[in-house]
Amino acid sequence: MKKSEKKIPVKVIKGSVSVPDRLRTLNRKQRHAVLATDAQGQPYTSLVAYALTPDGQGILFATPRSTRKYKNILANNRVSLLIDTRSNIDKGYMQSESLTMIGKAHPVRKGAKWTSLAEILIKKHPRLSEFVRSPETALIYVEMMHCVHVSQFQTVSEWHKETSRL
Repeated sequence: MKKSEKKIPVKVIKGSVSVPDRLRTLNRKQRHAVLATDAQGQPYTSLVAYALTPDGQGILFATPRSTRKYKNILANNRVSLLIDTRSNIDKGYMQSESLTMIGKAHPVRKGAKWTSLAEILIKKHPRLSEFVRSPETALIYVEMMHCVHVSQFQTVSEWHKETSRL
């Protein structure tokens, strides 16, 4: 280990970062998240292109209605999403951060609300415009209930919807 590299901690450290601020920063820098749904009692993960809502209270993504993730959400709307900055290099352990969001996923019905939310997702992912607007695609809004931010391998900061707003 080089002198400039920090030692990897063996214990969890309570963090003090502003989770809402880190979420907004990650939303600007990262385009994708890993979505975890419940597939009849088993975890099921999918990669999704996401966008944070302007009020910071929800995450948006789109998926074809024929997918497992969509069917899983209809059966159990409790989901989590992971955004991270990992790299496949050793020094990435201390430099990477992750943010796990736990919430409830809701398909958005077509209408004025759908249009405004779809535009948020399309603004971040313009190449997905046709996909998002397809009649075969569902727009999903995830209402965030709890967020866990991890940096420097084991420094953990949390946010709970009950105690504050993003």
